Amino acid sequence: MDTHEDLGTGSGHPWFGGHRLRPAASAGTIRQMLRHELRDTGWPYQRVLPAAPMAIPRAAYAEVFRVSAALIELLRRTALETGRTTADRLRAYAMPAEEDRLWMDDPFIEERYADSVVRPDLVIGPNGPQFLEFNVSGALGGVVETQSRLAVWNRLHADEEGRTPYRSPSPLAVRAEMFRSLSAELALAPRVAVVGSSRVIGVERRYFEMETDYYNSHGLTARFFEPEELHQAWDCAPHLRHPIGLRNFTIPDWLEVGLDTTPVQDALDNGCVLVGTQTSTFLHSKLTMGLLSEGRPWMTEGDRRLVERYLPWTRILAERRTDRRGQQVDLLPFVLANRDLLVLKAGLGESGKQVVIGREVDQAGWEAAVGEAAVGGTSVVQEFVRPQTCRVALIADGSDEPHDVDVAPVLGPLLFGGRPAGLFCRFFGDGSAGIVSVRGGTSSSDNVMVAI
Repeated sequence: MDTHEDLGTGSGHPWFGGHRLRPAASAGTIRQMLRHELRDTGWPYQRVLPAAPMAIPRAAYAEVFRVSAALIELLRRTALETGRTTADRLRAYAMPAEEDRLWMDDPFIEERYADSVVRPDLVIGPNGPQFLEFNVSGALGGVVETQSRLAVWNRLHADEEGRTPYRSPSPLAVRAEMFRSLSAELALAPRVAVVGSSRVIGVERRYFEMETDYYNSHGLTARFFEPEELHQAWDCAPHLRHPIGLRNFTIPDWLEVGLDTTPVQDALDNGCVLVGTQTSTFLHSKLTMGLLSEGRPWMTEGDRRLVERYLPWTRILAERRTDRRGQQVDLLPFVLANRDLLVLKAGLGESGKQVVIGREVDQAGWEAAVGEAAVGGTSVVQEFVRPQTCRVALIADGSDEPHDVDVAPVLGPLLFGGRPAGLFCRFFGDGSAGIVSVRGGTSSSDNVMVAI
C-alpha cells in the first residue's frame, strides 16, 4: 500500500514538506484507538482528532532538535551567570517567595540536572522555526501524550515486521535511558520515584502510572508517589530506596490544591535526586530568554547568529534603552507605540496564561497591561511571529471521513538528558492561530510529528 500522498502546491509552508501519511484505518477505528490510549489520564476531550501522524522531512526534524539542544545550552549558561549562588539568582529574577524551596544541599548536583527535562515551544514563521519559549520542568506536558499517540500510529502503520514508514523516538524509552545514565553517573540504584499528585486539577492517577508501568517493563524499578507516600522512597531499607526520580509537579499547582511540599524537601534532604531540579525555574523563566536575545558578553559569533536566526526579538520590559534591528530605542515608548508587532509575557506562566497578544487587544488594554507589567520588572515583550500552516487530515466527532484543514501548529520537541525524545505538537482544528494549550480550556488538538 502507498503510505504517502503528495500534497501538491499551495498546501502550506515549504518547511513542512510536500508529503503526508495517509490514514491507515477508518475514522471510527482511529478515533476509538486514540481515545482509548489516553483514557483515564485527565487529558481533555477533543472533538477533532488527527487522522495520521504529522509528517515532516527528516532535515526539518533534525533541525528542530539540533537547534533546540544548542539553544538550551545557551539558556542554561545565561541563567546560571545571573548570580554566583541560588540566593543571588532569586534576587536577580525577583522570584516569587513560593519558588524559594526544594533546593538540594549540593549546588553542583542542583545545577547539573536543571535542564534534564525540556520542551521548547516553537512555530514555523515565514523564514522557518522560531522558538517562542522554553518549558524547563519535570512536569512539562506532552510526554505521555506523545507516547500514547505514537503507540496508536505504530500499531496502525507498521508492516508485518514492525517497520513504520516514518521515524520517531519513543519519549518514555528516552526518559528511561536518561534515568539509567543518571543512575550510573551518581552510582545510585536504578529505582525511579515519579513524584506527583492526582489531586492536581486535570490529572488522574493513571497519567503517572503509565510512565512507571513502562519503566517497570523495561528494566527499571519505578513507583508513583503521592506527597504523603514519598517518605517510603528513602525511609526504608537501603535496597528498597528510590534514590532517583522525576519531579512531575509544579509548586504553584500543588499550592493551588493545598498540597504540602515538605515531603519533597525531606526526600531531597535524605539523598533523593529528583529532576529537573528547582534551578530549572530560572531556565524556564522568560526573563532568561530576554537576556539571551539581547546578547551576552561571552557569546561567540556563532552563538549570536544562532540566536538571531531562531529567537524572535525578546526584551525584559523596563524603562530603558535597547537595540532594535541595529537602532537604539526607548523600550517603553516603542512597546506602547507598536502593539501590533509585539506580545507581552509574564516571566513565569503556564498554558498561555499571563500572555497578551498586542494585535488581539485595543490600545487602551495594551497600555494598561504594559504599564502594570513594567512596574514589576518580571515580564518580557517579544516580537509577534505569524505562524505558518500545513495541511493535515482531521477526524471530527460524528464524521465517517477525514477532512483537510490548514493548521498552524505549535511544535514541542521533547529533550531528556539532552537527547531527542519525540516531537509533540498542538493546533486548532479549525485552522485558527493563537495561544494553543490543550489543558488551557480551549478547543485545540494534539498530535505527534514524525520524520519521513
